[in-house]
Amino acid sequence: MDNTIAEDADRSAAAASQAGGREATRLRDISPQQWKSGIAAWLGWLFDGLDMHLYTLVATPFVAQLLAVGDLRHPDVAYYGSVIQASFLVGWALGGGFFGRIGDRLGRARALMLTILTYALFTGLSFLAQTWWQLLLCRFLAALGIGGEWAVGAALLSETWPNRWRPWIAATLQSAVNIGVLVAMVAVALLSLIPFGQEYAYYEYRVVFLVGVLPALLVLWIRRAVPETEEWHAAKVLSRDAAPGVRDLFRGQVRRTTVLTILVCAFSLSAHWAFMYWFLQHLRNLPDIASWSDPEKTRFAGLAMILVMLTSIGGNYLAGLIARYIGYRKTIASMCVAYCLVMALAYFDYAVPLSHRAQFWWLAAIGVCQGLFGLFTMYLPPLFPTLLRTTGAGFCYNIGRIVAAGGTVFFGLFSHLGDHRPALFYASFVFLPAAVVAMFLPEPPDEQAVTAPAE
Repeated sequence: MDNTIAEDADRSAAAASQAGGREATRLRDISPQQWKSGIAAWLGWLFDGLDMHLYTLVATPFVAQLLAVGDLRHPDVAYYGSVIQASFLVGWALGGGFFGRIGDRLGRARALMLTILTYALFTGLSFLAQTWWQLLLCRFLAALGIGGEWAVGAALLSETWPNRWRPWIAATLQSAVNIGVLVAMVAVALLSLIPFGQEYAYYEYRVVFLVGVLPALLVLWIRRAVPETEEWHAAKVLSRDAAPGVRDLFRGQVRRTTVLTILVCAFSLSAHWAFMYWFLQHLRNLPDIASWSDPEKTRFAGLAMILVMLTSIGGNYLAGLIARYIGYRKTIASMCVAYCLVMALAYFDYAVPLSHRAQFWWLAAIGVCQGLFGLFTMYLPPLFPTLLRTTGAGFCYNIGRIVAAGGTVFFGLFSHLGDHRPALFYASFVFLPAAVVAMFLPEPPDEQAVTAPAE
């Protein structure tokens, strides 16, 4: 692709967006079109979180049921459960690249509808899984849509809402994922109260996946109400059909940004997803709750996830506040170091595992550190040219999930018969190289342009 064409398209698109009121300073100045785009992206992310975590909440008992294994501590349960989660992360990565490409070619609103339909359909089909590999296939296909929705929703907001509000928009959008996970918690908790009995025990864990079909209803509203962004339209017209491809991510000045972003995402997401999967499995096997029933352990895991999600919402806004003063890259690096320290201390190999009550204090601190990922939401898309925006953000952020998929399985090898502290402890140190690489990333070019003196 001709870099001059891309730069001209970006400048014209930026001018068009600013002329359309992109730099509003008050909420009352936000147009109806901007509100609709914001609501669509926020709801898309909320349902992302819902469908994303339904599996992690019931992974151990559901996989044990599919394997016909009575003991939840059986090594096959942990192994196949982590393989299914790894397939989900791989699908997430591929979906980010695939639907990111669609978002740049067909537009943000159309791609958003396709991603939501994909993850809603295949999350619901998980209900019908009869074997572990069937569940793996459904989770992989659902992840294609979830990974794509991240890139498309982030680009939609970065092109429609004011640049100066990005830290708060990022926090609000990431909080939608946290709220979606909370909705999943509530759904699982309520379903666990239903006395299925021996006759209907088959449905006890799989029924939660039917909740994941609900996002499909959102598509009907998006199709009717959400317009395409002016910035995408302007860039599309000015590109004169010379639209960039994935290979352009590794050409010219974009290449350095692409490589650095992939490294930061790969390291940080590997450590994060090792935590998100294994901490729940570790909680279920704590010695002081060994005598609890499976439904009681499921409810306890749900409460733990609620705590992490609530504190993550606070972490999202804390990270946004810090970024306003010291910039994105320094904040990302600082949050990575904090996540490493807290996670390492929480899962250090103490002589006796911390009780389930003591675990809650550490989980709250870890939740705050997860505000790190809220920054990526609005930080990554503007680093790339308009017609490479969802492709670049989706590819770079989600390619890290392929590494994270391998990390989930790899770190699980350090676990010992239900004691997953070694897996979590060693995974925490992967945040450190992410912090180092983050210091070499640039700040968003359009934000620099806004604050720089006119030439």
